[in-house]
Amino acid sequence: MTHGPRSGLSAVSSAILAMSRHLEVRDVLKTIVVSARELLDAQYAALGVPDDHGGFSQFVVDGVSDETWKAIGPLPRQHGILAAMLQDKGPQRLPDVREDPRFGGWPDAHPEMADFLGMPVADGDENLAVLFLANKAYKHGGTGCGFTDEDEELLAVLAQHAAIALTNARLYERSRELTIADERARLAHELHDAVAQKLFSLRLTAQAATALVDRDPARAKDQLHQVAHLAAEATDELRAAVVELRPAGLDEDGLVATLRTQIKVLDRAHSASVSFSAHGMRALPASQEEALLRVAQEALHNALRHSGAEHVEVTLARRGQGAALRVADDGSGFDPSAVRQAGRHLGLVSMRDRANGVGGRLKVVSGPGEGTAIEMEVPGG
Repeated sequence: MTHGPRSGLSAVSSAILAMSRHLEVRDVLKTIVVSARELLDAQYAALGVPDDHGGFSQFVVDGVSDETWKAIGPLPRQHGILAAMLQDKGPQRLPDVREDPRFGGWPDAHPEMADFLGMPVADGDENLAVLFLANKAYKHGGTGCGFTDEDEELLAVLAQHAAIALTNARLYERSRELTIADERARLAHELHDAVAQKLFSLRLTAQAATALVDRDPARAKDQLHQVAHLAAEATDELRAAVVELRPAGLDEDGLVATLRTQIKVLDRAHSASVSFSAHGMRALPASQEEALLRVAQEALHNALRHSGAEHVEVTLARRGQGAALRVADDGSGFDPSAVRQAGRHLGLVSMRDRANGVGGRLKVVSGPGEGTAIEMEVPGG
């Protein structure tokens, strides 16, 4: 909480910039709620995203402890004041929400709320969400509604920009889903080409060994050794593909644990040694964690499939409020400028786009015979 009312262009600008800084819907929703509560000096703030079944698909609160929130129970339904805000598409400012005829009560664990200010977050005729605040911290005169006309105007401005930020975040997530679908199609094609060829060779070699068993046991033995070698290569290809196709697990495990797990699998699947270390990491915005993970995966893919490296080292470390990722190998290396001129990017364009998309930067250090290092920094949040 702040120690006095935040007002003026600077406070509004800070709140709007905070909302615009994130690309993940969940981060945008949380930032909207926190910004609104701080801007208007309310004790409580919440934002609900309606579903099509009379409830809310997402409901984000600020000012309520985790223990209290768990004790409150299921998400609210669209009734009372919340329903009015969704249906009337206008602001609701009340001196005491408990005395409004539409008030339907709340669970026993729910904190007591009195003065109330609600605002729809709308995109044209569509209500994207409802935003409301309760218990103004600085009441004027101590009676009536603590929220003023100025508060209502500020919240209206914030809601307009919140609608833009939320719409952009939804478009970003949709774009990311399409990108993931394209990536899965690419992996499926690669898996088909690589593994199908290995299995075809495996079948022919096994047939040759069968034909040679009786008349030339020595050659049959050589063919069987080749069968074993091809089977091992096919297994490596399958394991590597599974790592890339498997859901990242960022929501449940976090970036460090997710990377550590995937790198352990790659270390077992490939002849090269793959190691990972993390130092002083803190939680980052979801979009930045995903960008770091995808860049690490792309860099590892290049190192293990194309460089001929014997060792690949992945490090992740805190850098100010953000983080720095480094994927370094001792492989054949390449001339980055020559790769660009030849139109072969080895995923570098994709990695740079991912870094730029979250306000980060990417650096490629390589040379023929000198190995390669992919370095990425993100600013945190």
